[in-house]
Amino acid sequence: MSYHNSSPSPSIAKPMAVLTTLFFMWGFMTVMNDILIPHLKAVFTLGWWQSMLVQFCFFGAYFLGSLGYYLYSSRNGDPIQQIGYKRALISGLLLSAVGSALFVPATYVHIYGLYLAALFVLGLGFTLLQIAANPFVAIIGTAEGASSRLNLAQGFNSLGTTLAPLIGGTLIFDLFKGDAAVRWPYAFFALLLVFQAVWVYFTALPEPPHAATEARQNALRHRQLRNGMGAIFCYVGAEVAIGSLIIGFLGMKGVLGLSHSDAKNYLSLYWGGAMCGRFLGAVALSDRFSGIQRYGMLALVGAAMFALLWLVNRLSGGLNLQHLWPLAVLIAANMAVFIFAGRKPGRVTGIFACAAGALLLITMSTGGAVALWAILAIGLFNSILWSNIFTLSIDGLKGDTGQGSSLLVMMILGGALIPLAQGLLIDGLQSQSMGDAAMHISFVLPLLCYVYLAWFGFAGSRKALGMER
Repeated sequence: MSYHNSSPSPSIAKPMAVLTTLFFMWGFMTVMNDILIPHLKAVFTLGWWQSMLVQFCFFGAYFLGSLGYYLYSSRNGDPIQQIGYKRALISGLLLSAVGSALFVPATYVHIYGLYLAALFVLGLGFTLLQIAANPFVAIIGTAEGASSRLNLAQGFNSLGTTLAPLIGGTLIFDLFKGDAAVRWPYAFFALLLVFQAVWVYFTALPEPPHAATEARQNALRHRQLRNGMGAIFCYVGAEVAIGSLIIGFLGMKGVLGLSHSDAKNYLSLYWGGAMCGRFLGAVALSDRFSGIQRYGMLALVGAAMFALLWLVNRLSGGLNLQHLWPLAVLIAANMAVFIFAGRKPGRVTGIFACAAGALLLITMSTGGAVALWAILAIGLFNSILWSNIFTLSIDGLKGDTGQGSSLLVMMILGGALIPLAQGLLIDGLQSQSMGDAAMHISFVLPLLCYVYLAWFGFAGSRKALGMER
């Protein structure tokens, strides 16, 4: 039995609208960690590796939660197939709300470990959301449009990651002070997550058709899934490590020497670039556009994304057009690479990974404005990696899709380990009196991740029997 609907249906529109709000919310909350890191580092006087425990606990929850899901499904069958996607989404939202609410008591007792515990529970809730929502988007429509739909949903995820540094940075760095800077924003986030759970409950969501499956699953027999697990580990690890360090990187005298409040605006552009690339990817990888129409839509979407980022910065009192214009050039370059790469997800993944790696090499070897725009442009080329890796990895899994999704989400562990390893590397190099050069050198870790991602795109994403992608 096919795990995709055989033809497009108007009934997909409403579920997609609900799902995109969930993608937005967990994107927003995930990038709030990038704001928490410099804030908690200053409040508790932490080293870089200690501050990176924020990401370790949050993304470590993805690993443990997904591991539990995998072990259960191996013995008892896919739990989402048993309870349904809608209940899984509601459960994930409510658990995330509990995690957000736990920040309130943590701020009163002022213990760093309790902040980390709250982040762990928040991560567990998002784990369940990720396991359910990503394959849900991929399988409720045609197989051919899976990458395009997931890129669209991820585009709204990136809208959340774009707004988080501006809104969250204003709340934590400017509006509130001390423990209250975390207490009241996260109390509001908890209420918002409960509201979303209620909205999902009262919305009719069609359950995808159940595929024939054995009680005991073995998704690991699929080569593309095994390689995709490594790709998810590397992608999330590299993206999170870079995002976590942008504020600190731009604060170095050899780069720009910016304050936290000013640097948050550029952090927003890193995640905003991912948003641009994902909406562009929704067009570039879609089978609905061809020829001149495709080029026209790419240009229209690119211009709209730049206008949106300019408007967001104008309304938030951030960067003006004089500071933003290089982003327009980079968006145009991203569109050109999309046109060159074509529509094959594997080829696109490989080319985009190579581009991100090249930009990281520029970041490591330069300073000033060149290093600034090189590191921010990585967001544009990170954009479609998650959705392409995910859809390539679960393609053909059929009844193993739920378990395969849990294994992929498990490898978000990269977001816990690679930033922590990079933080340890920075502290170690700085102890050898290397100063600001320590952070430049430490980016070798995400660089190695992009090398693996390039291999996955060009070769590792092929199925065992070998299929043209």
